[in-house]
Amino acid sequence: MKKLFGTDGIRAVAGEYPLDKKTIFTLANVLVELLQQEGLKTRVLIGRDTRESGSWIEEILFQGIQAGGGEAVSSGVIPTSAVSFLTRKHSFSAGIVISASHNPYRDNGIKIFSPEGLKISDEWEAKLEMAMASGKNTPQASSLTISPEPELIKDYENFLKRQLKGLSYPIDLSMVVDCSNGASSAIAPEVFKELGFKVIAIHNTPDGKNINLRCGSLHPESLARKVMEEGADIGVAYDGDADRAIWVDEKGRILNGDHTLFVQAYHMKEKGELKSRKVVATTMSNLGLEQGLQAMGLELIRTKVGDKYVLEKMLELGSNLGGEQSGHTIFLDDCPTGDGILTSLKMLEAMLSRRASLSELTSGFREFPQVLLNVRVREKTDFSRFPEIIEVMDEIKNELAGRGRLDVRYSGTEPLARVMVEAKEKAQVEALARRMAETIAKYLGEGE
Repeated sequence: MKKLFGTDGIRAVAGEYPLDKKTIFTLANVLVELLQQEGLKTRVLIGRDTRESGSWIEEILFQGIQAGGGEAVSSGVIPTSAVSFLTRKHSFSAGIVISASHNPYRDNGIKIFSPEGLKISDEWEAKLEMAMASGKNTPQASSLTISPEPELIKDYENFLKRQLKGLSYPIDLSMVVDCSNGASSAIAPEVFKELGFKVIAIHNTPDGKNINLRCGSLHPESLARKVMEEGADIGVAYDGDADRAIWVDEKGRILNGDHTLFVQAYHMKEKGELKSRKVVATTMSNLGLEQGLQAMGLELIRTKVGDKYVLEKMLELGSNLGGEQSGHTIFLDDCPTGDGILTSLKMLEAMLSRRASLSELTSGFREFPQVLLNVRVREKTDFSRFPEIIEVMDEIKNELAGRGRLDVRYSGTEPLARVMVEAKEKAQVEALARRMAETIAKYLGEGE
């Protein structure tokens, strides 16, 4: 059977395998069986983002859980991290998120959380796939009426609002919030307003098809323009399921997750909240972050790309701060998953407690030029099977030795090879990245 689970759950075009109705129903059904085998209650929380396919996928999941003798509870449209938080707080045996994160609306996905609010283990994924191989179950024709539990969203909002408890701050601080027409649209602006901030919300009118469409963390240019037009103190952009946060400072400069880690490492260290001198990031994080942390007496530990791997390394090292350049940041003392709204509150806290602008907080970060190119591939074949690709990799690494980095990997969710080159000279970075991408395209590209 084709492997269903990637680095971030199951993801595909909604309605097509493995996100067709039969496969979804079977997944829900065997999840209940697995929970029973593990001696857990068969009570499952489900949340989703704003994609038009989310409602029917949720309905099929409900049918599959109920057919297996389990109980399904809906939290409605809500960020991914909220499902993690609520699963743990309310003692659900599993949590399911229906989302394809930053992907276009036609895609969707299913992520499953354990009772601890963590993404399920590889062992659980393997057991589910094995149980699904028979494919003996089919969804019912009848439809269900699903009513979200409003108290669950209130619990999550109250958790967020407590983050600034006891902090004295000026209510005239202004922020532009780009909700990416996704899961944060109804929650984030209200949370910030209730805390007293002046909020200008954009891309917060989801219609089922406009999620991530030329907006949000992948397209922060309109946010930057709005910050400058409004003279705002800060801008923040989320992705579709609101587990990422990307920034725009008061000067209109776009900042990423590396800047978040830089600011938070210093802030948490000063407050005595950093539990380890090791901050965890991925191979994509900029050399500038590594050098900036070294200046603070801290060490950057890199993992493979994926917040799942960041969390694993944090737990191994006893670190409570980690994240990805793409905007996932994990504050392990608060939540075991990335949470864009929580991250925003942490950044606002740093600005307010230090009485500094975002540009001032990031002024010590010297970013190396970095280029990321995507190459669409026909299949994700091990690069080692192509000596020509390995030869070019080695030549580029030798040229960059001690002065830059090359990272080549496959996307965990799309048929793409990702090429990242980083060095001090922009022209060199661009030329080397282009050379690597062209070589991969020659041997693995769709047209070959």
